[in-house]
Amino acid sequence: MKGEVLKRLFRAVASEDSQAIQSMLSIVVEEERRLGHTNLAEQLENIARKSTRTLKPEPLSTVTYKKVSSATSDDAISKISDARSLTLLSSRHRFNHPFIVTIPRDSLRHQMILSDAVETRFRRIEREYAARDRLAHHGLRYRQKILLYGSPGCGKTMGAERIAWNTGLTLIKVRFDAMVSSYLGETATNLREVFETAAATPCLLFIDECDALAKSREDTQEVGEIKRVVNTFLQLLDEYEVSNGLLVAATNLTKFLDEAVWRRFDDAIEVPKPTEREIEVILKQTLSSVEVGSIDWISIVQKMLNFSAAQVVRVAQDAAKRAILDREELVIQEHLEESIQDVLASHA
Repeated sequence: MKGEVLKRLFRAVASEDSQAIQSMLSIVVEEERRLGHTNLAEQLENIARKSTRTLKPEPLSTVTYKKVSSATSDDAISKISDARSLTLLSSRHRFNHPFIVTIPRDSLRHQMILSDAVETRFRRIEREYAARDRLAHHGLRYRQKILLYGSPGCGKTMGAERIAWNTGLTLIKVRFDAMVSSYLGETATNLREVFETAAATPCLLFIDECDALAKSREDTQEVGEIKRVVNTFLQLLDEYEVSNGLLVAATNLTKFLDEAVWRRFDDAIEVPKPTEREIEVILKQTLSSVEVGSIDWISIVQKMLNFSAAQVVRVAQDAAKRAILDREELVIQEHLEESIQDVLASHA
């Protein structure tokens, strides 16, 4: 922890200024999270949260407009300014923007079954983020902009959530329904606002279905407004200077992406459909909370070849529901086979 932060914290405690104490506690938590000490940051945050029950901060209006003598007014105003600039809001308030939504940490899915090659690439991103200060000391920059691509349901969104979980970053997701406007030029302006908001505070900015912003400019069927949005997106990717955060984009329509998009990312990772071994692991992991009878796993897996990870999870969950509704409390071969047929029928 930096000496200046320690001195400010001790001053706040010595003066019994509850508002300053809360501000400094937040700064300490964020500093530890920035250094990659995720577990410690969470423990400190829990302790700080409990302490707020006993601390009663003075209302902001009272602090801001308190009368001071002419002799000490400059010093008092300086202290007020420092306290306000040091105050770190909760994620909900820091990212209170109509074009993005904050995903709560306890909602993040972070258990993924991946091939060794893909798992290694995900871990490399997380390791580089944790060691970003050491890399910067040698003039190197960690991977900041990541593109995830692959078939629908293979785990691209979960991949972004997993990275946010392992790095301790707040995950914020772009709301295309609010950002895309029918007014000329407004979508590009809204997009710039999103990038500016995300760059101001460490976070993981997740842009799902990024092909909506990065369609090929060579497509003659697209109107000029779309091409302007693509140009803006490319420019923002070039200019994006994150504040110890990450940008993750995802798409399943790689053939429609503009060629210039690929080189804007530090890494592009394909999230493929699960292999036979991975299908079996996903099934067993999803069914771990229920009793499972004698299953011919080889036969079941063969019937699920070319399924996405999401479809495999759906089969397992539906089989568990069938067992519970039938009051058998035991998942058997028949439950899985019926669930597989339902998935195949729905995608016929």
